[in-house]
Amino acid sequence: MNVTAIRAGFLTSVQDLGRIGLREFGISLGGALDAHALRVANLLVGNDESAAGLEITFGGLRLRFADERIIAWCGGDFAAQIGATALPSGHPGLVRGGEEFFIESPALGCRAWVAISGGVDVPVVLGSRSADLRAGFGGANCRPLRDGQEFPLGTNARRSQTLIEKLRNQKVAPWKPPHDWSSTARRESTLRFIRGGDSNRFNASALEHLTTEAFVVSPDSDRMGVRLDGRALERSSDVDLLSEAVAPGTVQVPPSGKPILLLNDCQTIGGYPKIAHVITVDLGIAAQLRAGDRVRFREVLLVDAHRALSEREHDLEQFRHGIESHFK
Repeated sequence: MNVTAIRAGFLTSVQDLGRIGLREFGISLGGALDAHALRVANLLVGNDESAAGLEITFGGLRLRFADERIIAWCGGDFAAQIGATALPSGHPGLVRGGEEFFIESPALGCRAWVAISGGVDVPVVLGSRSADLRAGFGGANCRPLRDGQEFPLGTNARRSQTLIEKLRNQKVAPWKPPHDWSSTARRESTLRFIRGGDSNRFNASALEHLTTEAFVVSPDSDRMGVRLDGRALERSSDVDLLSEAVAPGTVQVPPSGKPILLLNDCQTIGGYPKIAHVITVDLGIAAQLRAGDRVRFREVLLVDAHRALSEREHDLEQFRHGIESHFK
């Protein structure tokens, strides 16, 4: 079955968990900028966690469904509806054939991840259905969705069909994941980081400024990275560096001294010195940053980063077990 994007919104693309293991060939990771949010949304509708969904930037999306589906979304402070029924973040909802789902502009944050039972069934390219918008491959016709475009959905799994039957009367499930998982935007964002491999190439004041000053998100930001305006982070020398591997979360500092926080569509190597690396658990917060937002940084140890990720994975496993009764 297909679904139609009556209105595609500002920037909506098909994303899953990305192209893992191809960075040595120059292929960006890509995928949902908040992989955890997409995993949670997929669990809510009965999909495999890696199923492809939609990443919405600044809302404006309106979908019309041809058959019954379970839909759920996680992300910023958006208002979403199935027909005339509100669909809050983190709550699975039933969409009937012919009904429409729409999500408006956010009051806070800028992105949401929508999971649809059966998953978005576009072709797999290099192990992923994600749209690489810079390279021009993957996704739905290798580009963001356009008004009036149809795209295919997979078959509802047995788990999803069970939930469809349960929601025929109430339409929206009363249960949801933890608030911080389904509503990921923050008014005062603080990103935890560990020191980068080139932190010793900066003046002593640079790390102090990084941890004590607020930075403002530049309009010149996208899925490749978040450019930050604020006090310049000065290097101790201007020696040219050989390009080295970078990854989502790396904070590079070009000659201007204004840091760039790399996101999923970033290049695989870079020559700017790396002053810091934002921890994996906080990349979902970074994904909600939009122009004009203020953000701060807080240094942690590598063991703290490992612990935060381990605890979240443990909590996610508990959540998987906790929702099983809703699919039986």
